[in-house]
Amino acid sequence: MLTTIEAIYEDGKIIWEETPPATKRAKVIVTFLEESNLITSDKPSSKKRVGGSLKGKIQIPDDFNKPLDDLKEYMY
Repeated sequence: MLTTIEAIYEDGKIIWEETPPATKRAKVIVTFLEESNLITSDKPSSKKRVGGSLKGKIQIPDDFNKPLDDLKEYMY
């Protein structure tokens, strides 16, 4: 079984973001990501989501829920 747990490696130590599963012995694989890929709670994100930013740009046709003619042969 594989389990993925996020952690931060800093100053020769691993800081776990969650508790590893209880096991006496396990083989582990450590992958180091570039620091630019790290998201930490210390640094606020520069991009914030704005709710409703697509309002008026997306339209749903009136016949959206109408059965498709291409699928008639699959209907019972």
